[in-house]
Amino acid sequence: MQQKGVSMTISSSLNAGVAGLSSNATRLAAISDNIANSATYGYKRVEADFQSMVISSNGGSYSAGGVRSSTQRLIDERGSLVSTSNPTDLAVRGRGMLPVALASQVDVGNGSSQMLLTTTGSFRTDAEGRLVTESGLVLLGWPANPDGTVPEFPRDTSDGLEPVQINVNQLTGEPTTSIDLGVNLPATETEAGAAGDPQQLSIEYFDNLGKSENILIEFTPTVPATASSNEWTMVLTDSAQGGAVIGEYTLSFDDARASGGTLLGVADTSGGAYDPVTGSIIVNVAGGPMEINIGQLGANDGLTQLSDSFAPLSINKDGSPVGNMISAEVDENGFVHASFDTGITRVIYQVPLVDLPNPNGMVAMDQQTYLPSPESGSFFLWDAGDGPTGDVVAFAREESATDVAGELTDMIQTQRAYSSNAKVIQTVDEMLQETTNIKR
Repeated sequence: MQQKGVSMTISSSLNAGVAGLSSNATRLAAISDNIANSATYGYKRVEADFQSMVISSNGGSYSAGGVRSSTQRLIDERGSLVSTSNPTDLAVRGRGMLPVALASQVDVGNGSSQMLLTTTGSFRTDAEGRLVTESGLVLLGWPANPDGTVPEFPRDTSDGLEPVQINVNQLTGEPTTSIDLGVNLPATETEAGAAGDPQQLSIEYFDNLGKSENILIEFTPTVPATASSNEWTMVLTDSAQGGAVIGEYTLSFDDARASGGTLLGVADTSGGAYDPVTGSIIVNVAGGPMEINIGQLGANDGLTQLSDSFAPLSINKDGSPVGNMISAEVDENGFVHASFDTGITRVIYQVPLVDLPNPNGMVAMDQQTYLPSPESGSFFLWDAGDGPTGDVVAFAREESATDVAGELTDMIQTQRAYSSNAKVIQTVDEMLQETTNIKR
């Protein structure tokens, strides 16, 4: 009976040695993977952990339980950022991950592609203008409206995300819908005895087809018999309609000490009525309504009447001429800005940052991508720089999180442990040989 207990104890030592060899082989595999990917951008290192196994013993005998190994990919560890020369090389500084999809799934086009997450990527345009990495990952984002604003999308699902597409050399333009006038009219022209010559101002705008048209604004002073009238007649004509009048207004200016030179009143003869709340009038050009802001009553940031000079001080308008898209960049908040050869820049997409409660619980996939899982928790799509997320860095890549010096040190320790477990097996073999040599 005693011999049987000794035999079981020696056998458990053999099993423990075999378990030690297997566990250290697992650790060596993790170390080799980390070292092999020490130059892989965005790689997250794998860590091997050991847990002891205890088997209950009776009396004075002890049975070795051995060791069990487990591995975990440390997705929340970040590597250093390095600068590049490509404007669409992207990295995340801080918490959060970029949404991507496999190009093979996007090409099939049989529904929404599965969203994967990554922390960095070198994205370049493919034949269809999509931002794709060399390994076939397509960057996802929310499409913007034609005016550059991004509508609200649900934040707890990836349904609204689309492949970011940059159509370089595509012609695009935007019609003008509003004009802000900052013009000073000469007060001396409304005095008795003034010449009463009209002052003209031509403002270019872009119609719905991107063509250049003009609104001609003519200011004619009212010359009184005595004193000053402080009154002007403003007539607007549209070149797209053969010079037809689209609005006529009578402007009165204040001559009080505190508010001298500011608008006192606006009366419409034709065209849309003046809105004192916004300071705007709406006229109809050939392409549709046009809002013209002439300033609020009592304000000095629109039309004014001061001194003796006619001075267009500030003319601002929206819209843009037809131009070619020549490049695109991503800012720190994830907005994709397209630049045109006309000097216009417009937002075309917004790339959100995805955050989860437990990033290390995600499922690791190929190409440094990760898939949300029940262990990682529910994801949420944040605006970059908002909430717990960091920001997006363009012209940058994230280096591997592997510390080669640390991995080599662990390799030495693993080698020693493996050799020691092999020695245990060799010793157990010799002891079992001695047991079989005992004569009865």
